[in-house]
Amino acid sequence: MSETAEAPVFDILIVDDEQDFAVGLKRILERAFPDCTCLVAHDGEQALAHLSQRRIGVMLTDLRMPGMDGMTLLPKALDIDPLVSVVLLTAYGSIERAVEALKVGAYDFLTKPVDYQDLQRVVEKALERSRLLWENHRLREKVGSGASGSRLVGESAAMTRLKDHLEMVAATDYTVLVLGESGTGKELVARTVHEMSPRANQPWLTVNCPAIPDQLLESELFGHVQGAFTGANREHKGVFLTADKGTLLLDEIGDITPDIQTKLLRVLQEQEIRQVGASKSVSIDVRIVATTNQDLEDKIQDGSFREDLFYRLNVLTVRVPPLRERKEDIPLLAHAFVRQTCQEMGTDPKEIRPEAMSLLSARNWPGNVRELQNFMRKLVVFSGQGPVDHHVVRIVDGGNSQSPEEQRILPYKEAKSQVVDDFTRSYVQAVLRETEGNVSEAARLSGLERVSLQKILRRLDIQAKDFRQPSSS
Repeated sequence: MSETAEAPVFDILIVDDEQDFAVGLKRILERAFPDCTCLVAHDGEQALAHLSQRRIGVMLTDLRMPGMDGMTLLPKALDIDPLVSVVLLTAYGSIERAVEALKVGAYDFLTKPVDYQDLQRVVEKALERSRLLWENHRLREKVGSGASGSRLVGESAAMTRLKDHLEMVAATDYTVLVLGESGTGKELVARTVHEMSPRANQPWLTVNCPAIPDQLLESELFGHVQGAFTGANREHKGVFLTADKGTLLLDEIGDITPDIQTKLLRVLQEQEIRQVGASKSVSIDVRIVATTNQDLEDKIQDGSFREDLFYRLNVLTVRVPPLRERKEDIPLLAHAFVRQTCQEMGTDPKEIRPEAMSLLSARNWPGNVRELQNFMRKLVVFSGQGPVDHHVVRIVDGGNSQSPEEQRILPYKEAKSQVVDDFTRSYVQAVLRETEGNVSEAARLSGLERVSLQKILRRLDIQAKDFRQPSSS
């Protein structure tokens, strides 16, 4: 089986009892797809044996064969490998049967004699479909098994380096400064440091520094004794004492005032705190992890951040990469967020269509992972009962999402074809919504022949089942 985890290479299987025809087809496909191995089987049993032993991307099978015909072979092939794309070869008189085969899982059909340009086009699309199905399957398995090693999702070089750094950082007890833009996941990285450290079973506390008014931050950090100020009716331990033996995250530390900076510096130097209103200090054992999206060295230059505190915090530094530096992680993140959203909403898992994933991967994400997460939540909500497809992406994005191919000026005929396809898709989807996925009724309402409507659905990759209402039990 010739494949890699990143880019699988699929074989092509030709199944036909006419040996000369099958060998001729093999020669054509070997020239058109030199990276693929083309295999030939002259009956259904040989075909199933190949499917059991090889990674078959596309199976082209004659519809009429002695013994096991194409209609019988189709479900057996899909049972062995649900990701294989099956293309039926049929005479004009058997088109109705080929259309029936589409309903039970065939990808497409070609009529004999085969037009070689049509053959190359269909096989090319079928191979791409199998690659995308394989990648989606791999991502779903990875998300479902939690195989990413932690809650940090990503396989890019940038994320691999980050995870390696975190493993080394977590093994120490030094203060850590986590740097990164808003929305990159700095708090998650900080928590991962705690969970991978020897303190994992001890307290983990977080203080969002900008969210607490300056006059309350000192009491929140260090605590106060009863009567320390008006309204202090009882003692408050503060997060440093509460986090003793554990880890304390100071989130967005660049926003704390100079007065609090001075007191925090003393805590880091002496490893002890004094509660507001107390007469003596108390020793503590707390590991500090601080995050910021600001350039603290610039703040040192303008006098708004203490240089000595910076160096106390910056013993170990971890930089969280923005999403634009790890765009290859977008598919894995998108699957993870869709799965999480469906769990939150109590709905069945949703499929992300390949064309939708292409738009997501091409889009800019200035809000980083947080923006992507919120975007995926909207896609799940607005996709209703159907999958997440590229139309939902464009609706949620206000029509701004474009694939790299769409960002260039298209030739007139191609641009016109795209507009016609968009109209056809919108029209057919509206009819299917009206008929709740009943193709026969949709054909009647639209004035189209059922076979013609089936061809449109197949060409535009629209699944009638996505518009059917779930049956009540």
